Amino acid sequence: MTALAVIYSKYNSRLIFIDIQKQERELDQCEVAWGQTQLELTTFAEQNRVEKVARAKLKLVLPLHEKIIYIKP
Repeated sequence: MTALAVIYSKYNSRLIFIDIQKQERELDQCEVAWGQTQLELTTFAEQNRVEKVARAKLKLVLPLHEKIIYIKP
């Protein structure tokens, strides 16, 4: 009976270890995807890119300096 308990325990231990390895691989993939997403976010949020898109796609231009009104709080 004890031998069967040891075999069962070893089998469960291996299954759990395999599951842990699978979860660690998924975690690694998620960390890579997160890093890529952060890099894309940084790229898209750059001031130069925002200005380029505004000029190219929306045809926006900066107003003349005299036309800008500053409001103090």
